[in-house]
Amino acid sequence: MSITLPSGGAPMPPADDEKPFGSLGVDPHGSRRSRAVNAYLARVTWPMMLAAGRSHPLVTAQMIQRTRPGLNRTIERLSPPPSGTQVELVRETFRGGQIRGEWVTGRRAATPRPGTRIIYYLHGSGYVVCSPRTHRGLVARLGNRTELSAFSLDYRLGPEHPWPCAGNDAIRGYRWLLTQGYRAEDIVVAGDSAGGHLALDLLAVNHATRTPQPGSMVLFSPLYDPTFDLAVDNQRSGVHDPIINAVTARKILRLYTRTADPDHPRMRIRLTPEMTLPKTLIQYGSLEVMGADARATHDEIVGAGGVSVIQAWPDQGHVFQLMPRLSAEARQAVETAARFITVTAPTRTEPAS
Repeated sequence: MSITLPSGGAPMPPADDEKPFGSLGVDPHGSRRSRAVNAYLARVTWPMMLAAGRSHPLVTAQMIQRTRPGLNRTIERLSPPPSGTQVELVRETFRGGQIRGEWVTGRRAATPRPGTRIIYYLHGSGYVVCSPRTHRGLVARLGNRTELSAFSLDYRLGPEHPWPCAGNDAIRGYRWLLTQGYRAEDIVVAGDSAGGHLALDLLAVNHATRTPQPGSMVLFSPLYDPTFDLAVDNQRSGVHDPIINAVTARKILRLYTRTADPDHPRMRIRLTPEMTLPKTLIQYGSLEVMGADARATHDEIVGAGGVSVIQAWPDQGHVFQLMPRLSAEARQAVETAARFITVTAPTRTEPAS
């Protein structure tokens, strides 16, 4: 079953048997502030990305390593965590690898412990930038709205650690949570951009290894095609993303994927009807070049018999939920995602008295 919420107006009311999650509202008009910010970003970022895209030598491992710290600090300043957020760093060895990340507990969230629901967050990155610190604000806001703590994974990045290192880390992190005593149905997998591709990879590998699947999933602007061909085609069709130039972004992604076979099942992920899939909410901005990836992710889940709700938010760019200071809609989108997480909670069976 799929519930598709259109970008051009208020969502169409689904049939009664297709409304298991309550009302998920989308503002049919982007705010004036969002439109102004997107226009400014397009003027500032596009010339830089075009210059890098035309001059291939500029898109190098050294360029990423040089610019990564400054970019991360900028995102951290634009997306600070709410007051009262508690952070506990995790550094452990597990099954021959490292578990690195942080528990993020918002002011309203319960302390994480086995038997409670938690969020497993996979941050976006283009596979080469960002960290749990850059996404701490978003994760904490989602945790506050759901009253859930979150484990935000610090997976390895390219170009230092090429494909499939990030995916292996995401799988290891999920299995670590299971060994900590968290039930699969109590885990909400959430992620944005590249984190969306990591989430799909996790589902496919879980099925292949007979590992229990998470209870639900929330994806913001998910990456579906790591070759970035979908996004490039979308851009050439006339989509003008205010932030991302698809041609340049494809070169950046190749610093991680390198010589990986684009048809490898962990690159081009295929979900199948025999898989147990979590109920999923997908949000993306109507202006972003990765809208095609979001729609392909939705189609992949629905084609395998899963349940997916997809929302295209008008006049929004890539992972707008990350920047409430820039996008007036960011807070509303996070509230909508939190409501989805709440209403898809597993039913608790009370012991007989």
